[in-house]
Amino acid sequence: MNEALLRSLTPSVLGILVRRGADFAAAEDAVQDALVEAVRVWPADQPRDPKGWLVTVAWRKFLDATRSDTARRRREDLVDEEPAPGPAPAADDTLQLYFLCAHPSLTPSSAVALTLRAVGGLTTRQIAQAYLVPEATMAQRISRAKRTVSGVRFDQPGDVATVVRVLYLVFNEGYSGDVDLAAEAIRLTRQLAAAIDHPEVAGLLALMLLHHARRAARTAPDGSLVPLAEQDRGRWDTGSIAEGVGILQAALARDRLGEFQAQAAIAALHADAPTAEETDWVQIVEWYDELARLTDSPVVRLNRAVAVGEADGPRAGLTALAALDDSLPRHAAVAAYLHERDGDLATAARLYAEAARKAPNLAERDHLTRQAARLNARGGR
Repeated sequence: MNEALLRSLTPSVLGILVRRGADFAAAEDAVQDALVEAVRVWPADQPRDPKGWLVTVAWRKFLDATRSDTARRRREDLVDEEPAPGPAPAADDTLQLYFLCAHPSLTPSSAVALTLRAVGGLTTRQIAQAYLVPEATMAQRISRAKRTVSGVRFDQPGDVATVVRVLYLVFNEGYSGDVDLAAEAIRLTRQLAAAIDHPEVAGLLALMLLHHARRAARTAPDGSLVPLAEQDRGRWDTGSIAEGVGILQAALARDRLGEFQAQAAIAALHADAPTAEETDWVQIVEWYDELARLTDSPVVRLNRAVAVGEADGPRAGLTALAALDDSLPRHAAVAAYLHERDGDLATAARLYAEAARKAPNLAERDHLTRQAARLNARGGR
């Protein structure tokens, strides 16, 4: 079963059903039912036109659901509109769907959650981790969003800021390695940047390119994570770095600073350093100060503590860290790193082990476990 193919076809099939008159919540349910049917049928007999097959089956699923709760006349009208099986249109509706999900009837946070689930393909657990909330809370938020837009006409697309936020979160989830969505997020952000002259869209595209440029160096041949300071910078994609820096410089020149431009500036400083030792940590701290002012995000302040530890020493980093809630994701990992740099190996080993137990994915858990084992071995000698 080609799960990647199913995932790539889902947004387009969903868009076709919405354009044919299905409300979004019912269309999403129908597409999900069609995907389940594909998983059951395709291993034995995959169709020559997978997209056309999915459109046909999803539309029939939608009609079946509609027949159960609509009037007879409306049922007959919809049956008459049923498309004949055959090749489906090749138009890419994905970005349009992002805007439709960012509907004015939804709050920005609900619109983001709904889009990530329905169009981005992320699980409720992954979305909850991105928002730093319990999975049950996020499940309720997505359910409320579906109820809100059920039956709503999608003729009032949402705002750019919400779509940009969704693309950022999709990229982050893809970049983590849990779901390979990073390249798709870059593709859609390129489309958005070509259609809209907006410095934050440009800043987001620059940020994605600068981070994606390092992807080949982020993992060792055995699949283990390689920290930024230990990466082989010769494996970084210099073309993507140059493009990202150029886009960022043009955006910053417009003097309308936003959080994505600030994040891209930090990424550019890392990319500009020939070696980890030559990184301009003082400037990075300054950019984190700007980013904290723009977002007031605890995650930003957590990352700032690392930068402070590099610029002013680990004790200064630990002081900055002490002001933050220790329940923050990766708080224990940051504390472990700073304690190790400060020479407290026993505390660092304990914190690395704690961080491993809380790690959001297997690769990160394995990396932190190895860090704890390394320090424990040193302490035993």
